[in-house]
Amino acid sequence: MMPLETLQLLGFGPGGWGLPLLTAAGVTVVTAILGFGLGSLLGVAGASLKLSRHIFCRLIGQTYTTVVRGVPEILIIYLFYFGGSLWLTSIMNIGGFDGFYSLPGLATGVIAIGVVSGAYQTEAFRSAYLRLDRGQIEAGRSCGMRRRLLLRRIIVPQTLHFALPALGNIWQSALKETSLLSVIGLTELLRQTGIAAGSTHQPLLFFSVAAAAFFLVGRITGRLIRRVEDHMNKPWRR
Repeated sequence: MMPLETLQLLGFGPGGWGLPLLTAAGVTVVTAILGFGLGSLLGVAGASLKLSRHIFCRLIGQTYTTVVRGVPEILIIYLFYFGGSLWLTSIMNIGGFDGFYSLPGLATGVIAIGVVSGAYQTEAFRSAYLRLDRGQIEAGRSCGMRRRLLLRRIIVPQTLHFALPALGNIWQSALKETSLLSVIGLTELLRQTGIAAGSTHQPLLFFSVAAAAFFLVGRITGRLIRRVEDHMNKPWRR
């Protein structure tokens, strides 16, 4: 294939796929960010449950992480998409709106990635919390620090410091898991790449572009995470 033809196919002019691919890449990044953010909330909640003194809370947290990590991600996506659509249809029908209502692909993707990411972030936060120096917590209490101040000054910063390397790996996984959302019709990068490849009969070109885009986004975000990690490591280097 001639370089000029390649530039035309990947360009933003007439017949070019540059804008659709760029838009789909944006959908991929946004879905990954929202899913990872939801996973962080679930991870904090899950870690709190697993660290609870109450056996029932620990059982809920353990069940969550065990089940989600033991089920393929694509199956979780299917469960949320079809299960959520049936649930939404039932509610709409009860409200007097007949017909079938499907859950939006973006919402399904964010929820599914969030639930999967949350299970792994639960373990990351739990392990990080167990690494805390209990002497500092006791010293803070002896100085009269209340629970909220202890969280803000000691527990949260150090837990995040210990958890950040694992969170970086979980983010990379969440980013790559967005490619599975093409099965529910979300026009993310891989689905748009498949459409372009089928329309132009140039699968090698477009799938190579998709691979390069995932690699580039992963590298950029990975460097950002490492910078945050280096910044948080400064107090420990003094």
